[in-house]
Amino acid sequence: MNVVELKHVTKRFDQFVAVKDLSFEVRQGTIFGLLGPNGAGKTTSIRMIVNIFAPDEGDVLVMSKHVSPELQPHIGYLPEERGLYKKMKIGDQLVFFANLKGVNSTEASRRVDEWLKRLELSDWKNKKPTDLSKGMQQKVQFIASVIHDPDVMILDEPFSGLDPVSVNLLKNVILDLKQRGKTIIFSTHQMEQVEQICDDICLINHGTQVLSGGLKEVKRRFGKNTVIMDYEGPDSFLGDDLVKHHNRFPNYSEILLNDGADAQEVLKRALAAGARVNRFELVEPSLNEIFIESVTGKASVSNGGER
Repeated sequence: MNVVELKHVTKRFDQFVAVKDLSFEVRQGTIFGLLGPNGAGKTTSIRMIVNIFAPDEGDVLVMSKHVSPELQPHIGYLPEERGLYKKMKIGDQLVFFANLKGVNSTEASRRVDEWLKRLELSDWKNKKPTDLSKGMQQKVQFIASVIHDPDVMILDEPFSGLDPVSVNLLKNVILDLKQRGKTIIFSTHQMEQVEQICDDICLINHGTQVLSGGLKEVKRRFGKNTVIMDYEGPDSFLGDDLVKHHNRFPNYSEILLNDGADAQEVLKRALAAGARVNRFELVEPSLNEIFIESVTGKASVSNGGER
């Protein structure tokens, strides 16, 4: 069952087309990654799903119904911009946000205590947002978006401002929500997090879809054309006839091969050049590499799998 559907949606702001003929489907009980560079149309698409904007063309369906105020109790929305009341205590405003979604104060207070404990914020219940770090405020806003136990959760850059420990904590919470049958739309620039938690993705650029599908399927479309290599020595053996793109990191290199290039030839040339090879592995490209290729025009992937 598809819980969220965009069907040929277009949204304009005067002469600027923010989203153009965009279609995608979000399956129930999955984590869906809505990806794209800055200005791609991700936030505009999200705001149409939560009924902040109305599409100029096309249809937006949530739970098989046209999006409307009546669906709001079923939707949780974490915006990228922070929206906490600066002079109101954390516990009080979380109860208030729950009340707005139809949760009575007694139940809301219980849920607030439960969530604050889960996200390690119990000691900050009676503090104001100005007393909290950026990361703590982000966790409070996450609680505000899920306190009413919605069926669909839309998280725009949920890991923004979080340290690695908090990122791991929140990631596990999101995965647990999925296990409980929640449907989650997840927008981020952090491809590593997408690879770890998303089932399906849609990459958009300039308001239009570039590629979409199951994460594993999308990676398979690109084939095993990337070499992960840890070596000591110069890069002179990496000729343009073999290599399309090369990222050298402190502990390894990621080498994207040209179409039809033989990975074994890279290894042969490395050894012939006197390089000491500690690791050599032919793998699917990282999602980060796919993202960069797709939005810069170095490669294009259709839903049919052609490059």
